Amino acid sequence: MKQIISEFKEFLEEYKVIGLAIAFIMASAATVLVKSLVDNIIMPIITPFIPGGAWQQATLSLGPIVIGWGAFLGALINFIILALVIFLVAKLFLKEEKVIKK
Repeated sequence: MKQIISEFKEFLEEYKVIGLAIAFIMASAATVLVKSLVDNIIMPIITPFIPGGAWQQATLSLGPIVIGWGAFLGALINFIILALVIFLVAKLFLKEEKVIKK
């Protein structure tokens, strides 16, 4: 039993499982925060420029095809903000000169 526990501890350390779990939890919290920023602050500013004013229901109809571009715009803004945050974390906190693929 001690052998299994020892191997399990080595596994956790070698593959940095605890750090990965913490990063996953932080990313989930950041995603909720960014979604709230987009839904409650950014999109209400953009809403007056959207015909009908309901950005989540904004659609483009092309005959039988209906494209929900309002919801897509919100998701796109979420993605851009999250990508920027990840870039800044890599740039500032990891003290990288240039963010490069390793």
